[in-house]
Amino acid sequence: MKKILNIITSAKGEASVSNKQSNAILERLAAAYPESKVHTHDLAKHPFPHLEESHIAAFYTPEEARTDENKAAIKHSDNAIKEILEADIIVIGVPVYNFGIPSTLKAWIDHIVRAGVTFKYENGVPVGYVTGKKVYLSIASGAVFSEGAYKSYDFVEPYLRVVFGFIGMTDITVFRVEGTSIPQTKDTAWTKALDTINNFAF
Repeated sequence: MKKILNIITSAKGEASVSNKQSNAILERLAAAYPESKVHTHDLAKHPFPHLEESHIAAFYTPEEARTDENKAAIKHSDNAIKEILEADIIVIGVPVYNFGIPSTLKAWIDHIVRAGVTFKYENGVPVGYVTGKKVYLSIASGAVFSEGAYKSYDFVEPYLRVVFGFIGMTDITVFRVEGTSIPQTKDTAWTKALDTINNFAF
């Protein structure tokens, strides 16, 4: 049995293409692992707070010395880290907003990348603690970023590979549905994306 964590970040709800692609991935995972359990965390509906001084102070306060204020500030982070540590597979829907990831996803990342908890440094080299996970990124964009004129504008996949790899999640597969706003590609974008998912060996 696999435990699957499904992270939603799109603000578009039912109209979200990244969610649609994530659902297609989840369907294939369900077929591959019939007894799997999916836990969905919708960051669009239940966003994490952006980091403030209170959060950072709590992160660097030893557990035995934390005040009630520290404990309240660190709750989101602890819960998010618990979710990813318990999951075998993580599916993350990622719409591209202004060449980057949604701020909801960035806030979540800022709560899970914690020194001494999800990574440490050994002789100046970072070592991630969150290992043994399979990550699927469901990236959706109006333009085409995987190739062509806008490839150098792709700050989404490179960033996510680096930041997740930093904490130990290096087994990452990227699915893209792209060109949804381009007249020449919008009518075939979803079919192309779905074919890629259906032909992938999960």
